[in-house]
Amino acid sequence: MVNKRDLPQKICPTCNRPFFWRKKWRLSWNTVVYCGEKCRRNKKNERCNSLV
Repeated sequence: MVNKRDLPQKICPTCNRPFFWRKKWRLSWNTVVYCGEKCRRNKKNERCNSLV
């Protein structure tokens, strides 16, 4: 069994939280940007939050 801390991680640009590699992303990990569906839908707010 692999420890979670040994898995690759990225920072979500919307919520600024780290998220770890998931098995369902094994073929597309390089293209994954957001930690989940909610952040992907709210990506417009990312630009607004950076302007404030």
